[in-house]
Amino acid sequence: MNKPLEEHLSKEIAKQIHSKATNSFDNAYKASLSLNGATYVQGFLVWKGHPYKPLEHSWLELEESLVDPTLPHLNKNAQELCYFPAQRLSLKQLKAAIEEAVEDYPDDPPLPVYGAAPYEYYGDSMLGGHEYQVAYEQALTKCRELNQPSLKNDG
Repeated sequence: MNKPLEEHLSKEIAKQIHSKATNSFDNAYKASLSLNGATYVQGFLVWKGHPYKPLEHSWLELEESLVDPTLPHLNKNAQELCYFPAQRLSLKQLKAAIEEAVEDYPDDPPLPVYGAAPYEYYGDSMLGGHEYQVAYEQALTKCRELNQPSLKNDG
């Protein structure tokens, strides 16, 4: 079900677009402009260790793999990362959503895109529709699985 992350292409695209550590959404948007056939994806990212919770994140999906232009800033190997998609947008849909957000909310950043209301919530953060809640629950389950305390046998 999970597509593999293309580590080399992720790093190459990151360099090309001058990706920033602090905004995976902008990184994925800029990368989508230069990578033909890519789908912009928003969802959650987890790995073993700190911060011990799912992170809202964005990446690109190709037919057979994933590309994450924020990868160089994560200081993780591709095999350590687990991606949980909540929303996929074509470049055309993404551009339209950004244009609408800039027009409707000029003082707010246009990304991430949360789609149409009603929104669901987890913790103190607002998410998109039901698909965000499902992706978050899956990511949280995986995060807990990865971060279970190990039982040491001192015998």
